[in-house]
Amino acid sequence: MTSALDQLKTMTVVVADTGDFHSIEKYKPTDATTNPSLLLQAAKMPQYQDLVKQIVSDSSSVEDAFDKLFVEFGARILDIVPGRVSTEVDARLSYDVAAQVEKARKLIGMYEARGISRDRILIKLSSSYEGIAACKILEAEGIHCNMTLIFSIAQAVLCAEAKATLISPFVGRILDWFVANTDRKEYQGHEDPGVIRVTQVYNYYKKHGYTTEVMGASFRNVGEILALAGCDLLTISPKLLEPLSSSTETVVRHLSPETAAKSESPKLSYDEASFREAIKNDPMANEKLYGGIDAFSSDAVKLEDQLKAMFEDLKK
Repeated sequence: MTSALDQLKTMTVVVADTGDFHSIEKYKPTDATTNPSLLLQAAKMPQYQDLVKQIVSDSSSVEDAFDKLFVEFGARILDIVPGRVSTEVDARLSYDVAAQVEKARKLIGMYEARGISRDRILIKLSSSYEGIAACKILEAEGIHCNMTLIFSIAQAVLCAEAKATLISPFVGRILDWFVANTDRKEYQGHEDPGVIRVTQVYNYYKKHGYTTEVMGASFRNVGEILALAGCDLLTISPKLLEPLSSSTETVVRHLSPETAAKSESPKLSYDEASFREAIKNDPMANEKLYGGIDAFSSDAVKLEDQLKAMFEDLKK
């Protein structure tokens, strides 16, 4: 019998949401995504200690080591996957357009210096207004962007107008908010508010002819994943790839350009003022966007502190 994971791969590009090379090799995804939280976890694993120490030893500063760690892990992931890897710009720059553009150009330059084409790299940016503005500049230069921390249709619309290569709506974090802030504590499949939001965005993009791809992310359970079968891409953690690979449940496609064409998806438009107003008036998106930036920034600080301690030990 064909596994649920292999069935899913026939209708959706499966992406591994991890910095662990061994998990990537096991589940054979097309692409992989990383972020400071995932690299912080990987950098603590015993099997990567020698690699991290070598990166620190070869670096001129903690900031240099931070960037080299992202690129080294990204390059090694690209030795395993046939597609692309997402490398995140430091979330602490999320409100500074120029700083995000500069960091993205630096990261792409580091990959290209290793002979890796920019077409295999997705630069991850937070979908703040400034992050989306940075995306517009970078995409015009041929630097492809993965816009992360998507929670609202306003963010999705602005990212599409900026010609982002893809966006990452956070399914599970949307669910988390509704469980924490409403009386309802359980949702099944298509009732899941995160699934509903991704379906809404997917239908909007396909109905209006946008080329920006939708990559559902941050899943809490297999049911959310199966309810989004047919989405352009889904980035899945190893703990959910495992039950998908061992299940032989029949996977039914739920998202397609054909169903999107029949959906009720009126054309929308946002400028800076209306975008900020839309986020402010959406408690879930407001909390999860800015809280998500804070959380990624906090993990970036923790990773930097870990590298700093190693840097100081090696330079003694």
